[in-house]
Amino acid sequence: MAKQKLSPTAKKAKAKRDLERAKRKDRKDKKAENQRKRRAAKKKGKNVKGKDFDHKDRKFKSVKANRGNDGKGTKREGKKKYRTK
Repeated sequence: MAKQKLSPTAKKAKAKRDLERAKRKDRKDKKAENQRKRRAAKKKGKNVKGKDFDHKDRKFKSVKANRGNDGKGTKREGKKKYRTK
């Protein structure tokens, strides 16, 4: 994926927005859960390289398959609450 061509001011503003989004409670919870699941899967001998944990389907998927609500697009997904834990 090509990098966005942003002005220095826009780049700084985007970095600030992205960081704020990443520090929200729901993102922190998902990240922590993902780390727990990955560690547990590795301990069981599963190969999770190149895979992400899908919080909706509750299983590991390729990064590509875990984007865009399984091909249905993100608008349909809405603000669904995903279980974390």
